[in-house]
Amino acid sequence: MTMIVLPPSEGKATASSRNTLKLKTLSFPELTPQREQALAGLSTLSNGSLARARAALGLTKNQDFEISRNQELLNAPAAPAWQVYTGVLYEAIGIGGLSARVMSKLCDSTYVMSALFGLISIGDKIPAYRLSGDCTLPKVGTLTKLWSPVVSSVFGNTDKFIIDLRSGTYVSLGQIPLAANSVTPRILQKMPSGPPKVITHHNKATKGRIVRAIVQQTKSIEDVESLAEVVSALGADVEVQHTKGRSVLNVVVAAF
Repeated sequence: MTMIVLPPSEGKATASSRNTLKLKTLSFPELTPQREQALAGLSTLSNGSLARARAALGLTKNQDFEISRNQELLNAPAAPAWQVYTGVLYEAIGIGGLSARVMSKLCDSTYVMSALFGLISIGDKIPAYRLSGDCTLPKVGTLTKLWSPVVSSVFGNTDKFIIDLRSGTYVSLGQIPLAANSVTPRILQKMPSGPPKVITHHNKATKGRIVRAIVQQTKSIEDVESLAEVVSALGADVEVQHTKGRSVLNVVVAAF
């Protein structure tokens, strides 16, 4: 089986439902103590000095609504993570156009490394929040310190093929053990001259297209070679590298 791991998006849509956050319903209930700590720390930060909260969360005065939203997380409307997270990567998945069967497969195989909730399923119900992976919370400290041991343990205890599409900040919140069956796709864009380079927009959009292609497959993708075939079919040039016990899939795309 496959385990796709995504970063969250900075932008989040406010849910419009009567559901509220229920920690015990989230995937990996063993992370509940850390989730409670993160929620408490974010509440303390958001209910304290406005200037300190802005600085810690990377906000301007025009974004104070994000702080107000953080103050009401336990009572705020909650929706599936795929509805809450917005941005280029999630738009490129094209969730609205997926069949019920493919949507079920997406929720069964795709996870998000959240700064606030740790590792969650893309189908878990969460409220919109503001917290980045590089933030430090009162009485909690760095989120790397909070999440890394427990999330790394989750990765180490799965026998699924892990496709790690996270950005660097969120990789630090939970390293995948060397012994795990995993691959990190590295997205590069062809340039008019010189070697391919990482371009943020195309990086995120390509990751979204890869997720869509994976979940639309009728057969399970359980190794680097089968993933390379799927990505190659999207029109990308692919190269598999094995370095220091880890597999990297270099994906080179043209601008689109």
